[in-house]
Amino acid sequence: MKLVVITGCLGFIGSYTTAACLRRGWKVYGIDKETYASNSLESLRAMVPSENWENFVFTKRDICDIKELPDCDYVINIAAETHVGNSIIDSADFIHSNITGVKNLLDIIRRKPSNIASKPIFFHFSTDEVYGDIVEGSHTEESHLSPSNPYSASKAAADMLVKAWARTYGVDYILLRPTNNYGIGQYPEKLIPLVVKHLQRGRKIRLHDNGEPFRNWLHASDTAQAVIKIIESGVTNEIFNIAGGFEQKNKDTVKKIINSYFNGSLDRKLVDYKDDLDLSYVREGQDVRYSIDDEKLRQLGWEPVKNFDQEIDKIVVYYKHNFKW
Repeated sequence: MKLVVITGCLGFIGSYTTAACLRRGWKVYGIDKETYASNSLESLRAMVPSENWENFVFTKRDICDIKELPDCDYVINIAAETHVGNSIIDSADFIHSNITGVKNLLDIIRRKPSNIASKPIFFHFSTDEVYGDIVEGSHTEESHLSPSNPYSASKAAADMLVKAWARTYGVDYILLRPTNNYGIGQYPEKLIPLVVKHLQRGRKIRLHDNGEPFRNWLHASDTAQAVIKIIESGVTNEIFNIAGGFEQKNKDTVKKIINSYFNGSLDRKLVDYKDDLDLSYVREGQDVRYSIDDEKLRQLGWEPVKNFDQEIDKIVVYYKHNFKW
């Protein structure tokens, strides 16, 4: 049985990854400091078969304050501050969690006593945003890092720490750079639940830069399966992009959300959505287009299963009827 430590286990991607590992029959030590964006233990338990739940142990901790980790095969670090807008207002929490927290975990791993069978492999969740934007084509794992805002800069800094600790101290690692994740369980500062929240409250939906920026969409369950695939492949000391293969402008995404919210009864061009949208907002550090190439990961046998257009209706319905704002 594999033993896995997952930080940020109650977060959005963390919940899906924790559930996927438990469904695989692995033992998971979950760590989460239960921030405003964390999901509940009850919601995580609902994602896991009852016979696998006994393999889960939870600890409420901040990764910056942890002094030791249980002996394990993998440490999967998903704990992070992730909202770009918040990082622009005040980057202090992002520097603390996304850089200092990562250094702390790396130091704990490198100090593991040499008499244990093997030190854990450090899986670190980064982001496609470390590459910056790209007008045409897609970034590969070898592309230059050019972050555009405090959030992506903090993640790029953490990536550099991981690679430096690997070279200096021999910490084995996997760097994961997923694209924009979606699914049920996101806090409503993220686009899909935020749009539903505004629709429920009769507010205009504010889109920066006229809704023109492109985003690639990846379901969180596909991200979790990428983790499983990489672990079971046995590879180490590699970087993997995780793309969803579906790209569209933010304004087109919002149009689909609005149509789903009203049960597909609307058939209007976006220009006619003037009562729904506020396109006047300009955000600092805004990338025009993210796009990453994940052929390296697909060569391991992974590919996304979820289709955005098939999933968006059920996700919007969930947020409309079940989410407590």
